[in-house]
Amino acid sequence: MPPDTNHLNTIFGGKVLAYIDEIAALAAMKHANSAVVTASIDSVDFLSSAKVGDSLTLEAFVTYTGKSSMEVFVKVSAHDLIKNEKKLTTESFLTMVAVNEDGKPVPVPGVFPESDEEKILYSTAPARKKNRMRRSAFRQDQL
Repeated sequence: MPPDTNHLNTIFGGKVLAYIDEIAALAAMKHANSAVVTASIDSVDFLSSAKVGDSLTLEAFVTYTGKSSMEVFVKVSAHDLIKNEKKLTTESFLTMVAVNEDGKPVPVPGVFPESDEEKILYSTAPARKKNRMRRSAFRQDQL
């Protein structure tokens, strides 16, 4: 909608980030059967823009789990409803943590990838986790 767009009539990146965080939380909650919190937005790649009048579709699924954490992959696509053209606009990885009512981490079930895309993302998840840990260790060293 127009209030969600910038002077180029494309959606604000921050608006897309809010949608991404929401859909990632829903996917993680469904997987964990628990409340979740966002631990990190690991990467966001804006591949193309969505324009005023486009319909957005967000798809999210858990790609990998730790003890209480879940890596969630989110794809955003724009659909020009008049021209019937669809394009991928954004891809993102987030880390969500399952928590109990006291906000303490709780265990989550594992992931059993089925589709080719899920299998690829599952097999490459340990490398992304290693990068997250390296960033975290670097920040700790700086304190």
